Amino acid sequence: MKKILLSVAIIVLFAFSPSKLVKTKVAEGIVISLPSELQPMAEDDIILRYPSVRAPLAAYTDLNRTLDFSVNISATQWPDTDLEIAQKFFKSSITNLFDRVDIIEEGIHTIHKKKYIFFEFESRVNGNKMALGEQQPVFRYTYIQYLIEPGRTLVVSFNCPKAMREDWQENVRAMMKSVRVK
Repeated sequence: MKKILLSVAIIVLFAFSPSKLVKTKVAEGIVISLPSELQPMAEDDIILRYPSVRAPLAAYTDLNRTLDFSVNISATQWPDTDLEIAQKFFKSSITNLFDRVDIIEEGIHTIHKKKYIFFEFESRVNGNKMALGEQQPVFRYTYIQYLIEPGRTLVVSFNCPKAMREDWQENVRAMMKSVRVK
């Protein structure tokens, strides 16, 4: 009986864990290793999830549409030597987007000879007690990093429900460290 329970537990664990990473060209000059279960978002999904004049360069989701991975160009431009000030600005923007932000890790790291500002955090958006179906707060896990280059800021972002953090955190960190920009 113990062997059967252990076998079922292992199958369930692997069924919900992200798979091995595969190098993927997500946009011209940008390659990132992504789990094979992430698929490009349909145009309708992009319109719903990224209501902006500027669509992301690339956007991916899982079959259940519970998580998002995107690569975008920010409208914000910074001189590439001003990373510390840009980091403070981006952190302030993040904290203003949510009702609560718990930073897991933040900083500046180098990936393939390029410096990225990164934030890994859990967020909470309070529910609207007056709107039917929107009373409950929404909790998310997010990892976002910014590559500041002359004339553009590249934003690479992943988010999923907070409850899925443990399943995804290790792979997300590996995904973000695999980013190659020409």
